[in-house]
Amino acid sequence: MKRYLILEDGSIFEGQAFGADTSTTGEVVFTTGMTGYQEAVTDQSFANQILVFTNPLIGNYGVTLDDYESIEPNCKGVVCREVARVSSNWRQQDSFDNFLKQMNIPGISGIDTRKLTKILRVHGTMKGSLLDTLPDDHAFEQLRATVINDQVVAQVSTSKPYPNPGSKRNIVLVDYGAKHSILRELAKRDCNTIVLPYTATAQDIFKLQPDGVLLSNGPGDPKTVKNAIAMVQEVQQKLPLFGICLGHQIFALANGADTYKMKFGHRGFNHPVREIATGRITFTSQNHGYAVDPDSVDPENLIITHKEINDGTVEGLRHKKYSAFSVQFHPDAAPGPHDADDLFDDFMHMIDQRKEDKANA
Repeated sequence: MKRYLILEDGSIFEGQAFGADTSTTGEVVFTTGMTGYQEAVTDQSFANQILVFTNPLIGNYGVTLDDYESIEPNCKGVVCREVARVSSNWRQQDSFDNFLKQMNIPGISGIDTRKLTKILRVHGTMKGSLLDTLPDDHAFEQLRATVINDQVVAQVSTSKPYPNPGSKRNIVLVDYGAKHSILRELAKRDCNTIVLPYTATAQDIFKLQPDGVLLSNGPGDPKTVKNAIAMVQEVQQKLPLFGICLGHQIFALANGADTYKMKFGHRGFNHPVREIATGRITFTSQNHGYAVDPDSVDPENLIITHKEINDGTVEGLRHKKYSAFSVQFHPDAAPGPHDADDLFDDFMHMIDQRKEDKANA
């Protein structure tokens, strides 16, 4: 069956339908990852977005329960050059096509994704729709009139606290759309983790008497999560704190820096990042459309620790007075390289050092 992708600039791409039998509208973005399509689709940072895969073939190894990053993804649609007709892998439990049907996510294949990606790079991310009928002028009018909601943290965050049990350090993870891989990394280190909703206040956190606080990734504009800024300002003074992706941006805002929307963002896991202090280069997994303005970073409070090599984006911050730091990329990978997973160990060391200092005081 034919399916059409239309963009607000008037572009039309004709292809073949797969996945759910439904139309959809969202912000069209692209990812450069060569694998990990299931993790990408289930990453809540793609909420309200139509995801374009630049890799020419996806779906070839199916899907498995082990690779979910969330159980109820909010990705609006999938665009690819070719979706595998047959998938095979010893871990496979279902095909990618059936998976999208079950998740009510439509897909389109058979289009020139190189041309589409060039349009997005030149003009920036834009609104788009997947339709099963040939679009007319009314379809474009509707698309241009549609408002894509970027205040989506409430949509993807847990509504109630829940535990991820362990026996060592007690960690509070504030959920702004957290990937399960963050919980996996904490579980590897035997952390006793309590996941709290995005509305958590400093007092909610202090009641649990944690050893440290982790701010998760998530979708949308960090400035819309207003309560988080006041929470971070209070928590960082008393507890070790680590922010990832959206958590990094919230940490920056809480310390006087500003954020801005990028032209087409960073999405994929081949982004080279330099640690300024050591010169060490790591390849990182990234998924964000907003970034921290480097000119707004107050050197009295924050140190820029990492930068993206290609465009100089701020990729890491550390507080000069408190035991608090953040990174824009995903050290948990999933998918992507594990070059930076030692940042979780740095967070553990920060917690242990604080405990030791308190014991010796």
